[in-house]
Amino acid sequence: MDMNIWDKLARPFLILAPMEGVTDVIFRQVVAEAGRPDLFFTEFTNVSSYASEKGRANALERLTIAPTDPPIIAQIWGKNPEHFAVVAGALEELGFAGVDINFGCPDKNVNRAGGGAAMIKTPELAVECLRNAKKATNLPVSVKTRLGWSSIDEYKEWLSVLLGEHPAALTVHLRTKKEMSKVPAHYELIPEIVRLRDEISPETKLVINGDIRDKAHAMSLYEQYPEVDGFMIGRGVFVNPYCFTDYQPTREDLVKLLKKHLSLYSERVNGCSRSICDNGSKLASEPRNDGRERSGDENNHPHVPYEPLKHFFKIYINNFPGAGEIRAKLMETHSVEEAWKVIEDAGL
Repeated sequence: MDMNIWDKLARPFLILAPMEGVTDVIFRQVVAEAGRPDLFFTEFTNVSSYASEKGRANALERLTIAPTDPPIIAQIWGKNPEHFAVVAGALEELGFAGVDINFGCPDKNVNRAGGGAAMIKTPELAVECLRNAKKATNLPVSVKTRLGWSSIDEYKEWLSVLLGEHPAALTVHLRTKKEMSKVPAHYELIPEIVRLRDEISPETKLVINGDIRDKAHAMSLYEQYPEVDGFMIGRGVFVNPYCFTDYQPTREDLVKLLKKHLSLYSERVNGCSRSICDNGSKLASEPRNDGRERSGDENNHPHVPYEPLKHFFKIYINNFPGAGEIRAKLMETHSVEEAWKVIEDAGL
């Protein structure tokens, strides 16, 4: 059986970028409602958390698969090669189509722990982690990274090292760790990165990430750089959750998505439905005996806290008269019940 999902995607394919605190199992279902990408990625999961009894529950929450997710890639990070093997070996049974290793996250805490973009400074360890993952699974193993740590010139050596391991796919965020998202993505380097790929590992799919707004923008870039296999959209989904389609949503469309997001959150907190937890990661606590939705502090399930929901309100409540006031009230809420009341009071 051919296990390589990357070979099944028609070019140019589109991917929703893995974003911490954003691309969880709930938001992915919202994006699927608006118009799904060709491939989903999970939030990144710490391999050492998964490998420990104490951290396993939180790790499995991140690795939950919804019915609308497949095909989906699990993204993992860390610095312990043995733990990479443990996690990679479990992901096929959990229902994933592939394993992606994060060698590009610029978060200070992640880098301080030796993971993410910090791996750019320890290429030998990065290779060991990658090899251990590949040995432990039948799934295709891919990598997501940046151009370098502090200088864009680092891409020549760093990407060559990664391509030398022949990953199934290589996603390159066209900035360095130092640049974060403060400068425009270096699209001018795409031809040289394509050349490196073609010389070292022509079978590796090349995915470009950084400042890609939507499907139309990706197609425009593909016309310029037809050797690229796919494009990954990150922050563009905050501007338009329909970014993987050609559709321009109305206010009513966006409010409908907000209501779906809140409903999915309630479902997740009140009890992990069998349909969402087919991969065996039933973590959410059981529903109340009286069947009512939890409120107040009860909404802060240890693995599905309420506070991160507030990051999404600006996606749905924006660019119409009174939106700012409604959004401000939503930001003051502490439960889904309170959020529903704000929506109802606003007549949305």
